[in-house]
This record gives sequence, C-alpha cells and structure tokens, in this order.
Amino acid sequence: MLAPERLNRFARHIVLPEVGGAGQVALAKAHVLLVGCGGIGSPALQYLAAAGIGRLTLVDSDAVEESNLQRQTIYTAADIGRNKAELAVDWIRRFDPALEARAIVARLDAANVTQVLEGVDLVLDGCDTFATRLAVSDACVRAGVPLTSAALGRFQGQVANFAGHLPDQSCYRCFVGDAFDADDCDTCAADGVLGAMAGMVGSFAAMQAIRVVLAGHAALGEPQWGQLHLFEGLAPALRSLRIARDPACRGCGPA
Repeated sequence: MLAPERLNRFARHIVLPEVGGAGQVALAKAHVLLVGCGGIGSPALQYLAAAGIGRLTLVDSDAVEESNLQRQTIYTAADIGRNKAELAVDWIRRFDPALEARAIVARLDAANVTQVLEGVDLVLDGCDTFATRLAVSDACVRAGVPLTSAALGRFQGQVANFAGHLPDQSCYRCFVGDAFDADDCDTCAADGVLGAMAGMVGSFAAMQAIRVVLAGHAALGEPQWGQLHLFEGLAPALRSLRIARDPACRGCGPA
C-alpha cells in the first residue's frame, strides 16, 4: 500500500489502467541501478524518480564539466568540478525526499560490478564505454538481473531491454559481440551530440525500465526483451528490430 500522502503525487499514474495502484506500489518497491549520470542518465534519472522508483543507486566516476551543461539537465554551472553521482543524489533528495538514493563514485568493471549489483531489481546502463557496458551485461546475466541499455551518438539513439539470464533471451553481448571490449565508444567531444536528443533517448530508456519493473503487476509491464528501438533524430524516425540470442555468446551462452 502507498502511504496516503503519496497518493496525490502519483494520482496521474494510478488512474492509468496500464499502471494503477498495484503498478505504483511495484515502482515504489523497486531498486534500480543507474550506470552513468551523464547525457542519458540525467534525464532517465529525472523520470525514474518522478515515477516513484523507491530506491536508486547511481554510479559515475566523472565530475561535471561546463560542456556537459548543454544536455545533462540536473546540473548547473555551480556544480562544475563536483562528482556527478553525488550531485544526482542531492537532486533526488530535493526532488522527492521519500526516495532512497545512494552514490557510488567508481567506474564499474569486472572486479567490482558483481558486488554493486547485489539486491538490484534492474540496471539501466547509459554509460559511454563498451568495456563497462559488457562488464555490466555479463554481470546482469550471472546475477539474473534485467538490463535496460541505452546509447546515443550524434543524432542516433538506441534503447533495448535484455534478459540474457532467461531461456532463449538475448543479452547485450549478443547484440554487439566481442569486438568492443576496449574503451572505444565514440565520444561526444569528438562527434558532437544534440542535447534534446539525449533527453529523448534518456526519457525513453526510463519508460522501458518502467516496463520491466511493472512486469507481472500492471498491463504496461511488457518488457519487450531483445527488441532494439533505433531512433533517428535528424530526419525523425523510429524503427525496431529483434536481437536473437547468440548460441555462442560468451555472456549468456553455455559455460
């Protein structure tokens, strides 16, 4: 049950047949790990918190830079030089003190990711290196935790929910393979990015994460496992394709 003082805050969710009271309770009980509090993580965090996700763990090792302010909307010029995860926790506490939030100032890798995933219901990964993305994906498969993956480059975005721990479902490594184990993602500094595009991809990632949380509790809870949504912002378009499980995948395939 939601506390009486929370009912009005989430009234517009509760009246949606696709969410309802049971769905809102599920959101309040959920623990989401957000990897990266930057261009994707910043708007995703705003809508996860606004949805009433009860517990949020935020991971980021970077500090705010002036060039971030064009798209990372929870920060201001006064925040330059401070850690993003810690600032994001401060934002949550101002926005909704009833939510539980903690910061982890670190870059996730194979050595620390398993411990960070303990007790998590869902991971939303919006980080900017393939090495981290693959370490997170592999750890999610081992821990049986669903993964919402979101990425952005220039005017293109992609979002998908993965459940490689489930039979016949693909993982993120099935999608990208083993070719990107190094820190070789394209960078915004080199290629540029439209701020509004980051907002669109981050917001959609939050919605896909909410689908996972609501699975089994509300009609909106259709996770769309392995369905990759591709956004084209320059000539607006959206298309979706299915990522099949790779039988030879070393992330979710036979040990």
